[in-house]
Amino acid sequence: MENQLKKDIVIFDGECNLCNGVVGWLLKFAPENLFQFVAFQSQYGQELLMKYDFPTHQLDTVILIDENGVKTHSDGFLRIVSKIPKWQRVAALLAFIPKLIRDFIYKTASKNRLKWFGQSKSCTIDFR
Repeated sequence: MENQLKKDIVIFDGECNLCNGVVGWLLKFAPENLFQFVAFQSQYGQELLMKYDFPTHQLDTVILIDENGVKTHSDGFLRIVSKIPKWQRVAALLAFIPKLIRDFIYKTASKNRLKWFGQSKSCTIDFR
């Protein structure tokens, strides 16, 4: 179960169209060996959720597991974006927004993401 490639792990909802879109964007802009993307519905995703005490039946946040621990919600998303060289300044600027406001916006989008963007029956990301 260990992350043998030593990449930062990003756990996401593989059936959420918004989540798949964000992961597709990350695949386009992030350095190739930076992230390991794991759908929470996968066996490995379920093992990681149990290991870090997250519910296994649904996911309401992106989860980043890196050398500094576990980050979720807007902190997790900003940490992910901050690791992409071309987007570090954007992440730094967004970090100035108070966490209470960032998390309110994040949680509102998370709560409505399936209604707004739809849902797939399976992960639509091609990791090749």
